[in-house]
Amino acid sequence: MHAGRVRVVSLTALALALLVPSLAFGQTTIIETNPSQGSTTRDGFPSNPKGAIQATRERIAAGDMNGAISRLQLYVVDHPDEIAPRRFLGDLYFRVGQIDRAEKLYKSIIRQDPGDKETHNRLGTVYAEENRVDDAIKQFESALPGTDSVNDLVELHRRKGDLGAYEAEVQAQAHDFPNDADIQAELGQLFYALRQPAQAVTIYLRALDSDPDDLTALNGLGLSYLNLHRYNQSVATFQRCLMVDPTLFQCMNNMGAAQLEAHQLAKATKTLDRAYRLEPERAETFVNYGYLADEQNDWQHAVAEYGKAIELYPYLREAYIDLALDYERHQLYVLAQAVLIKGIASVHDDGRLHVLLGDAYQAQGDRPDALTQFELGEKGSDPDAVTIATERVGSLSPAATTKPQ
Repeated sequence: MHAGRVRVVSLTALALALLVPSLAFGQTTIIETNPSQGSTTRDGFPSNPKGAIQATRERIAAGDMNGAISRLQLYVVDHPDEIAPRRFLGDLYFRVGQIDRAEKLYKSIIRQDPGDKETHNRLGTVYAEENRVDDAIKQFESALPGTDSVNDLVELHRRKGDLGAYEAEVQAQAHDFPNDADIQAELGQLFYALRQPAQAVTIYLRALDSDPDDLTALNGLGLSYLNLHRYNQSVATFQRCLMVDPTLFQCMNNMGAAQLEAHQLAKATKTLDRAYRLEPERAETFVNYGYLADEQNDWQHAVAEYGKAIELYPYLREAYIDLALDYERHQLYVLAQAVLIKGIASVHDDGRLHVLLGDAYQAQGDRPDALTQFELGEKGSDPDAVTIATERVGSLSPAATTKPQ
């Protein structure tokens, strides 16, 4: 699962945000190596894990997702003990909406290797999408320490209604193990997910004191600096992360997002191109390409990029938000309404989608439905959306009596 940011500029109509860059957290495919495996091919397809995944990504980049999945399926049948290609196949199933197949594959990997944290993280994402809250929490907990699962756990405990108890548990563990980088990084993730980036910075720096190469802490620190608009420090932190692992998609994509926010568009373009080459199946890059196009006043290109993101991964909230914003800005309210209804059906909303849908209804003169959406926005977890929704409810309530004829 993934998260993003909103930049609020005012409480006037359509001012929920300028745009939302798409930030990347977990779900990196870790490739196991086996010295006994060479780099030979079968029917032109590599016969080793790293090569198989790279060849699959090349097909995805060429626009052949179905062919990529079909060929990787054959590879997995021939190499049933290689976890990384099977996990990657599960990721692709999930991305194209074949959630049952993804779940089955992830479960088979965990049976083979119960300690595979990356696969526990993936299975948690599946359960969260199905709103199986307790099952998802169990999987994300099994993915710790060492993965970016805390952001998801915060959202799930918020849904469950026991977020306070979870916060206390994480803080107690961090207090007991002050020199454990993984545990401190978990606490940093907690503060970040609670929208307390300044506190997150302090904790991430503590984690890096214990382990300067902790990738979770480096990515989290860069994101926290980004939330504080400290763009130079954010970019420098992501660069430091990439010095540890030059292939880490999260830090590459997030560095591009930081450069976008700093209006360093030429640099952002190069960084996002590098992120795309690393993992062309990731929708976050397409959202950021759309953001880039919007910054260059090419909203039609931006719309196309957001559409690609949704097609590639229909569970990324930021894609729906940015696409709807472009439609609403150009008074295409029916299109915005359709996008937002699909988004609300596809992802767990933090309030922003409901507020934007309320704006679309209000612009079309449908005050009762607008009021309903704003009231739902008030119940969300995004504080900016809550503020805007509350203002909208106050302005609409007296007049919201009948639907337009």
